[in-house]
Amino acid sequence: MRPHKASICATLFALALALPASAQQTIKIGSSLGLTGYGSATDGHWRDGMQIAIEAVNAQGGVLGKKLELVIEDNKSTPQQAVVVYRKMMTDDKVAAFDSGCISAGNFAAASFVSRAKLPMFLCSILPRQPDEQKWAFQFLPPPKFEVDARYQYLKDKTDIRKVGILSDPSPYSLLMRGLAEKGAEEFGLTVVANESYQQDDADFSVQIGRINAAGAGAIIMLGQGNAVVTVVNNIRSLGLTKMLMLGSINELDILLSAGKVLGDQYLVPSPLIQVAADDIKVITDPAARAAAEPFVKAMKAKFGKSDNAQASRAWDSIMMMAAAMKKANSTDGTAVRDAFEKLGHYDGAGASYDFSAENHIGIIKNPYVIASVKDGVLVLKK
Repeated sequence: MRPHKASICATLFALALALPASAQQTIKIGSSLGLTGYGSATDGHWRDGMQIAIEAVNAQGGVLGKKLELVIEDNKSTPQQAVVVYRKMMTDDKVAAFDSGCISAGNFAAASFVSRAKLPMFLCSILPRQPDEQKWAFQFLPPPKFEVDARYQYLKDKTDIRKVGILSDPSPYSLLMRGLAEKGAEEFGLTVVANESYQQDDADFSVQIGRINAAGAGAIIMLGQGNAVVTVVNNIRSLGLTKMLMLGSINELDILLSAGKVLGDQYLVPSPLIQVAADDIKVITDPAARAAAEPFVKAMKAKFGKSDNAQASRAWDSIMMMAAAMKKANSTDGTAVRDAFEKLGHYDGAGASYDFSAENHIGIIKNPYVIASVKDGVLVLKK
């Protein structure tokens, strides 16, 4: 090699090594997910929705001439590990933004240093508590009040039950819902006559259910996700409480079907319409909502076959809206993306419609839940 050419090659190689993180060939999106532990089912579906959304965005040319790259770290469903993985993705992977799962405590624990780094957080969970942290976080979870109200409205309109008992786990989301359920019952002409708690790994709930029944409740309002609901419905059946309604929380489709198989018409659940539409897209009658849902449902079926659309649909929406904000900002700078996201305006998504703004970082302002039951092994609208 001639000396002149050798010098040019050496210079180019040195420049390549010195390129900053901003010059990397992909836009990295970090995701803290509880892929093991109690949140594994929920966050697994959130991961699925993000993956197919990123594939769809990249198939259309990516964002700002670059492909999106999803960086996933397992927080093991604990806040301590969430802090570790958030820091790792910031320092080692140089992510441009976060799109994280449904473990509220983990997102809370990391929010302070993520906000100081001026990185937007798009979350399956509720928002962190501090105002300075909330400026950088966007919630794709419907407000917990909607989940409570859907159940109370059904009891008011469709039953003669006026006394209810609450059964809740100690997660931040459930504690927030419990306060709403206690305060909001009177609005629907209901009275909370018992308030019981449990741990996710409890093997039996007979004592709590017995106290709720003894207090005269005609329905249990269960606040908490995961397999515990299957234990509860089995306990209700074993106790012979054939007239006790069980209104569970939003949950994974396979868990809903398992609970419904045990308790039949006694088991009801608030469900986003997209979850019921897994077997029949025509249940979505609004044209804009169906148009948004159809490409998502098609992509889910192509990659996973039959799957749970509830969490995955909102994960899909979060990526699509994040990409739209980056294009609007013509930048991946955290502040620019956050500001552009606040200005997207009304957005019809696959999982819900969203109305984020500078004043509102909880995007879902219209209750997306319907009451569903299980019939012949599928989730159906409760008439």
